[in-house]
Amino acid sequence: MLEINGKEGGGQLLRTALALSLCTGEAFRMEHIRAKRPRPGLMRQHLTAVQAARDVGNATVAGAEPGSLTLEFTPGAVRGGDYHWPIGTAGSTTLVVQTVLPALWMARVDARLLLEGGTHNPLAPSADFMVDSFLPLMRRMGLQAHLRLERHGFYPAGGGAVLMDISASKAPVPLHVPERGEAIGMSVTALMSSVPGRVGERELDAVRRRLPIADEHRHIRQAIGSPGPGNALMVRVQCSEVTELFTAFGERGVTAERVGERVSEEARAYLASGAAVGPYLADQLLLPLALAGGGNFTTQAPTEHSRTNAALIEKFLPVQIDFDELGEDLWAVTVSA
Repeated sequence: MLEINGKEGGGQLLRTALALSLCTGEAFRMEHIRAKRPRPGLMRQHLTAVQAARDVGNATVAGAEPGSLTLEFTPGAVRGGDYHWPIGTAGSTTLVVQTVLPALWMARVDARLLLEGGTHNPLAPSADFMVDSFLPLMRRMGLQAHLRLERHGFYPAGGGAVLMDISASKAPVPLHVPERGEAIGMSVTALMSSVPGRVGERELDAVRRRLPIADEHRHIRQAIGSPGPGNALMVRVQCSEVTELFTAFGERGVTAERVGERVSEEARAYLASGAAVGPYLADQLLLPLALAGGGNFTTQAPTEHSRTNAALIEKFLPVQIDFDELGEDLWAVTVSA
């Protein structure tokens, strides 16, 4: 059983371990889970990821309790089918999807996943990010899957839902994205749920002052079926090789202008770097490329989160992940067998 120290990482370290355990058949024991977090141990959203991995992989689990600092996970055979996982909070539906998606892909099975919880919150990829940025690159690697947003769910109410259909797919092939390619266009969308429309208009104005986005590409969109209030401001940068989506969230005590500034700063830093993918997408590409046995991309300065995730991947798979600085805020990431 592989021994993993979860002290230096958060929930992503656990989700990566679950995904790789399902893919490789390697059992693991993780101790000190989220030990440095304000509320250490397993929370409900992490327990849903464990439950999902257990269900998909017919696994044996010990320690799957609220607040637990230790988890043992022994996988069985991965199986497709229909699954329904209600998180019950604003915990991220997309992070649970990303926990089981690699195993279903590698097992080449059909599956339908219905998840209820958060679809747009600050600590996870949004459903829009999955659709616009992540899944198109996965399809280039051979995955046949589609995600549909059924209901929006914002923090703290949650209540959203996503439905993912996965078709039996070929094994992943390496992905190479050294450049973002030709610029196609930029747009900005203010996503609103029970928030006055003038807030969205002020957010869009703040972005317009900082990014060259034409009026016809500035939108206000009402959330679908959200049980609680929420606001997300999204800048979409579309290029021929990759589409990036940057998101800032409205919150109490933060002006609409500041929300617009935040998302504009992220987009401007990405554009100035010349990198193919931003730091969040970079982190999510590591595991699929490792399963494919190779690939490369350029990104902005890697986060400690990415480096920790890479080190864990190397424990499970016979790959090497290298981070090489090319210039100011421009790095090459190479995954090799």
